[in-house]
Amino acid sequence: MAGCLFCSEPLRQTFVDLGMSPLCESFLTAEQVNQMEPFYPLHVWICERCFLVQVEEYVRPEGIFTEYAYFSSYSDSWLAHMRAYADMITARLGLGGQSKVVELGSNDGYLLQYFVAKGIPVLGVEPARNVAQTAIARGVPTVTKLFGRQTARELVAEGVQADLVCGANVLAQVPDVNDFVGGIKLLLRPGGVVTVEFPHLMRLMAENQFDTIYHEHFAYFSFLTAERIFAAHGLTLFDVEELPTHGGSLRIYARHAEDASKPVGERAAKLRAREESAGLDRLETYASFTEQVHETKRRLLEFLIGARRRGKRIAGYGAPGKGNTLLNYCGVRTDFVEYTVDRNPYKHGRFLPGTHIPIHPPEKIAETRPDYVLILPWNLKEEIMEQLAAIRSWGGQFVVPIPDVKVYP
Repeated sequence: MAGCLFCSEPLRQTFVDLGMSPLCESFLTAEQVNQMEPFYPLHVWICERCFLVQVEEYVRPEGIFTEYAYFSSYSDSWLAHMRAYADMITARLGLGGQSKVVELGSNDGYLLQYFVAKGIPVLGVEPARNVAQTAIARGVPTVTKLFGRQTARELVAEGVQADLVCGANVLAQVPDVNDFVGGIKLLLRPGGVVTVEFPHLMRLMAENQFDTIYHEHFAYFSFLTAERIFAAHGLTLFDVEELPTHGGSLRIYARHAEDASKPVGERAAKLRAREESAGLDRLETYASFTEQVHETKRRLLEFLIGARRRGKRIAGYGAPGKGNTLLNYCGVRTDFVEYTVDRNPYKHGRFLPGTHIPIHPPEKIAETRPDYVLILPWNLKEEIMEQLAAIRSWGGQFVVPIPDVKVYP
């Protein structure tokens, strides 16, 4: 077993073992369904020294992120979240026409478009070519590269220095966290601010969100561990917000360690204390997670078996990465879920990895009138129940699998 991604300590302690799973964003064409499909161990470790929760790297990031099926702009609530962030941070930092905003993992320009509209100069850094092209077409300048110290040096040499470096749901997808945070240090101008959003490990554990674990996510962070990693690269976390997105995320604010103009605030101190009292700095706290996960699998299968025995039809909604972890770990295929639907036309006519459940446009639900719709992106359940309110006309019900199986009439 390799060493910790951050501190190189040998990894000996299991956090949870989710068995074998395919890459969660590798949707299959009809031809590929009849071919051999690679599965990799989805074994998650906890470092005994720095408490970074992490997955072993089986696939090079180039293999995952060169052609990527996830386009951020297909979720309305996510766009609203990012627009609100752009308004808030522009006001808080006094950004304007002389400023520079650099987003790491800028996807299809879903966030930077709001800074462009304000006349604030931006640059996106996005390794997936197909997604970066969408951003460029939208008027968001984007370089197609994986971010790290080397990319940061190249940008600085071209005269790019950022007043704001931001990233949402990118930190977990970085195989070399030291290279990534080291790159941020180089790119951030004196007096600049970094904000990074990531799912909060404390919430993942408390609410049993094991399906947010997949190969594309190399690491899972508490505030305590994030603080340790940024400090090792000369960056101090001075503020933090707790967000409802992705089942509970943190938005951390960092600055150069030597920048005394931004003292460490009360929110950061309080969250650190809460994590310590929850035991996130003790190994035994992490040991009970496995049993929680086993119990969720048993409950979901009990529900599905019972519903099918009563002759009920079940369709899925969404084709998110987390859904693929859940379905593969629980062994749920078309014998339980006939098909799933998604708003992203890129996925239509394809099949979910591993389970080979077909993906259709959302209209399919009204055509087939299933008794239950299993919501796979449960973090968007309110938005989805609103979109599909019409299923109530034939007595259809929604099922949300996490944190526990719940049926919504």
